[in-house]
Amino acid sequence: MDLKLAGRTALITGGSKGIGLAVAKWFAAEGVHPCLVARSSDALHRAADEIRSLAPVKVETLAADLADATARARVAERFPDVDILVNNAGAVPGGAIDAVDEATWRAAWDLKVFGYVGLTRAYLARMQARGRGVIINVIGIGGERLDFNYIAGSTGNAALMALTRALGGRSADFGVRVLAVNPGPVATERLEGLSRRRAAAELGDAERWRERFKHLPWGRPATCDEIAASVVFLASDLSSYTSGTILTIDGGLVHRAGLG
Repeated sequence: MDLKLAGRTALITGGSKGIGLAVAKWFAAEGVHPCLVARSSDALHRAADEIRSLAPVKVETLAADLADATARARVAERFPDVDILVNNAGAVPGGAIDAVDEATWRAAWDLKVFGYVGLTRAYLARMQARGRGVIINVIGIGGERLDFNYIAGSTGNAALMALTRALGGRSADFGVRVLAVNPGPVATERLEGLSRRRAAAELGDAERWRERFKHLPWGRPATCDEIAASVVFLASDLSSYTSGTILTIDGGLVHRAGLG
């Protein structure tokens, strides 16, 4: 399907691997020029080369720690005029409230929560000035399936969901769409690493890590492509009446809870 995106520019944070890299590849396949931001310059260069091998698009990169407001300002200066912003960088550690100390909590929120807020603030103003643009926040089901043992992530994700709905409910007045995707578990390097550690602790064998997915819909996590395809569609004009909406892609996991 031609999504009519060719020639546009998309800024993707956390763009060197996982969901971010998959989003960049799907955009490139539609003729969109990706601008990738992540912490590792080496990983960014590898990602850029991979994208260029797939599609004849211009790929730009910038290594930056988006937990730092100064770094976010550098991103906005380097990429001053993008059509699409995909906020994707950041992962919040698990743990109950007594297991996540203040320094860890603040560091995680500086990257994911305030990182999203800061870039949204910068690019929303520019998009509003020109009367068009799309901001998509990749958040996570922790903001819907509130978890005592994922307290920093659940509250941070819930805040980003509120940000998306509050802005997206009014941004259409000036031609800008703000929306989000909430993935459930996704098959990334990070998920595999976590699963291996938990399999070693709980099952005594890290190689049994895939067994931890038996409870998931279809017995597996989502693929990065399954998330990325939705992000790219939502960014297109075929979804031009969508704003303030959060699309949950979790195989129905959020709604599987019961009393029995």
